[in-house]
Amino acid sequence: MKTKPDLGFWKLWNLSFGFFGVQIAYALQSANVSRIFATLGADPHDLSYFWILPPLMGLIVQPIVGTLSDKTWNRFGRRLPYLIIGALVAVIVMCLLPNAGSFGLAVSSAILIGLIALMLLDTSINMAMQPFKMLVGDMVNEKQKGLAYSIQSFLCNAGSIVGYVFPFILTWIGFQNTAAEGVIPETVIYSFYIGAAILLLCVVYSLAKIKEWPPHIYAEYNGGGETKTEGKKEKTNVFKLLAKASTTFWTVGLVQFFCWFAFLFMWTYTNGTIAKNAFDCPETTSIYGITDGDQTFSKKYILYNDTTVIMENGKATVAGYECPEKPGEVIPVHSLAILREGAAPVQVVNNDLITSTNGVANFRFGEIINTEGAKLSINGGLPQDAPQSITLVDHMSIIHKVNKPINITLAGIVTHDPHTGALFIDEAEVKELKHPRLAEFATHVVLNTESKEYNDAGNWVGILFAIQAIGSVLWAVALPRFRSRKFSYSLSLLLGAGGFISAGFFTNPYLLFVSFVLIGCAWAAMLAWPFTILTNSLKGGNIGAYLGLFNCSICIPQIIGALAGGWILAALGSAESLAPQYLMMVIAGISLVIGALCVTIIKEHDPKDDEPVQETPAISEI
Repeated sequence: MKTKPDLGFWKLWNLSFGFFGVQIAYALQSANVSRIFATLGADPHDLSYFWILPPLMGLIVQPIVGTLSDKTWNRFGRRLPYLIIGALVAVIVMCLLPNAGSFGLAVSSAILIGLIALMLLDTSINMAMQPFKMLVGDMVNEKQKGLAYSIQSFLCNAGSIVGYVFPFILTWIGFQNTAAEGVIPETVIYSFYIGAAILLLCVVYSLAKIKEWPPHIYAEYNGGGETKTEGKKEKTNVFKLLAKASTTFWTVGLVQFFCWFAFLFMWTYTNGTIAKNAFDCPETTSIYGITDGDQTFSKKYILYNDTTVIMENGKATVAGYECPEKPGEVIPVHSLAILREGAAPVQVVNNDLITSTNGVANFRFGEIINTEGAKLSINGGLPQDAPQSITLVDHMSIIHKVNKPINITLAGIVTHDPHTGALFIDEAEVKELKHPRLAEFATHVVLNTESKEYNDAGNWVGILFAIQAIGSVLWAVALPRFRSRKFSYSLSLLLGAGGFISAGFFTNPYLLFVSFVLIGCAWAAMLAWPFTILTNSLKGGNIGAYLGLFNCSICIPQIIGALAGGWILAALGSAESLAPQYLMMVIAGISLVIGALCVTIIKEHDPKDDEPVQETPAISEI
């Protein structure tokens, strides 16, 4: 078997340049999925489940692409056909996903369209991403793989930065950053459009610059393999490949588990941590359902008698008001304003809900509101004399007076028609509330996601992720200069652990830059060294299959983290207090420490291979 020749810097660059466009698509997806589905009308408490889709699709798609590409030879190449297919599908779906709310569909249908688009997008991104990793394994020698994967890491993070900042730049230019209910803002839509265009250009560039080796030359440099020149093809399957996998495959995979488990927690819990610690986001009591002592019923909307909304999107609706002159009598209201001479009207109730400022309710149920000498405008009617005081009443106080079981309707969507006042109910379920007199709202304490502080924190998280990407780019340049991969790998993960733990406690928004630069160091090493170490231990024609299987070490920990995160968070806190999301960042840091310790057991070459792996990457071409 011949030794692969050294490649010039720009040839190494061209092998991975398409990763820049693919990563822009991935960054746009990562940064905007929650925003898109929340805008479409998804329950905020369900948003975390959408994060299971990306690693799940990667778990399914990448091994398939790896295995099939090992057996593919045509005029486009071996790996490039999958890049072409994946990129073209990604471009189409990137134009569809942010428009899921623009087709005039019911909210549930819009969410379904968005969900299908997300699945297709992540599938296509994984299909387009995989060939670049395989091309390095196919065409780069062991001496240069560290440099090649560092270039790939640089392009990956550069693409991430561009994807993160697109909406901010478009807002600055003048695109609308708000839109009608259920419609995605222009800034997000056009970010996806521009990202799709860049991805397409990167693919065209890659096809023009990358020339894969024909089968006979590939066999000369890689040995074995399944080529058209061979009379026999070795039949392999996943289980045989795993049984024959090297120690390197399993030990690097173990490190990967703890790394990607940690980063799933970062993507899930950074926003809540930063909002509370650095922006002092106010807490609020959110309603998630109704309980009568025996059963708890939860839904976004709950109705009584199929027409009266009891609960709307985490808030109790107003039944009306009581006044001292008529105790026990509830005067129904949908909107209520207090009018005082020489003063601006005070809106108390609007669209059946207590009005709020920056997401904080201006009044409370049971609170005595002084209205002496004022007038009231009820349901938009003419002003009328007000009593000395009024008290807002919710529907639960009315239900408490019922002595027999009642039916309530759990609904996914309820829309108030501004012209007719009719209710449109979607995904309705009728349930029996057996003990109305004992019924109470089921609540939990959460951050007020409507507050200015929370949204300011959300913008800042985007900046922090960009800082992380910049730190990763800079660290990726430094990584090949370390004499020992294992030392730089462990060091990077320990720096990232310090970043996670400090991010859980820092209260200064600017000091968090330090935390996320350190996290970027871990990210750079995670993108560069695992594939360098692994591909150096792989020989023969199943490199693509092994790289596809190895991606399970990225997907599985994320799926486990997404499923276990809620349980861990509940175990760390209590139902009566705000969930301690900052502790999840600490757990992420501990996970990286364990990963750094596991690096020490990695063997950097297959024990069956007589040739040791070059420890020092080439750096002269940087």
